Amino acid sequence: MISRYPLSLKIARAAGLAIWAIITLFPLYWILLTSLKPASQIAEYPVRYWPKTFSLENYLHLFQKAQFGDYLLNSFAVALSAGLVATLIAMLSGYVLSRFQFRGKGAVLLAFLVTQMIPAFIALGPLYQMFVKLGLVDSRFGLVLIYIAMTIPFSSIMLRGFFDNIPDSLEEAAMVDGTSRMGALWRIVVPLMAPGIIATFIFNFVNCWNELFLSVTLINTDSRKTIPTALNGFISSFNIEWGPMSAAAVLTILPTMALFAFASRWIVAGLTQGATKG
Repeated sequence: MISRYPLSLKIARAAGLAIWAIITLFPLYWILLTSLKPASQIAEYPVRYWPKTFSLENYLHLFQKAQFGDYLLNSFAVALSAGLVATLIAMLSGYVLSRFQFRGKGAVLLAFLVTQMIPAFIALGPLYQMFVKLGLVDSRFGLVLIYIAMTIPFSSIMLRGFFDNIPDSLEEAAMVDGTSRMGALWRIVVPLMAPGIIATFIFNFVNCWNELFLSVTLINTDSRKTIPTALNGFISSFNIEWGPMSAAAVLTILPTMALFAFASRWIVAGLTQGATKG
């Protein structure tokens, strides 16, 4: 079969993709390279794009002097807890928004969208005062609560789109056979939209894993800090610890890369499912 695209167009497209890949991947390559350089080679000039020697001293520094293991566990616990709870709540709210008609439904959807347009720092003052009164400042539980509240609106809208693609007749048939509405939801609908639920959970997990502004404000104790807060700690008024910070960045990126690689087919299936109607 003869291709409808001329060779020159194919070459131009391949060249464009190659340039885009280089621009995208080079920062990751540079971070990895910096993390493997000894301290004496990081600031040397002229710049070397391949070091003379490789060293793991930056990674050893993280776990021996910077309590990075604690930061890693804190981030994992906070992001996993917030991601799971937010996905569960958003699944129920998305189901209600998809299946039921009620007064104020449009206002609820509008409110969910408006919350995504408001920068977090605008509400930081009142939020901090409220957390002080509740005793939730410098608490991982408080951080989980605010992450849940932060991710529920968009997740609800996202899951509503997945529910819209599943015919009501499936639930109605199950209820005719004697199953309750909640039974039909968990036994019929949830298995069918598993890709959408997984995609939503990963969205929530990554957002909580990477969040910096709220964690810096609400967490003060070193042993309770998350990874983004720890990364910010490598920057001082007079110095930036490029080696340890690059090593920490590499270890921060790896879990999300592994998560996306493992669940890529569910993510693609979920986003495709949510993008179509019927």
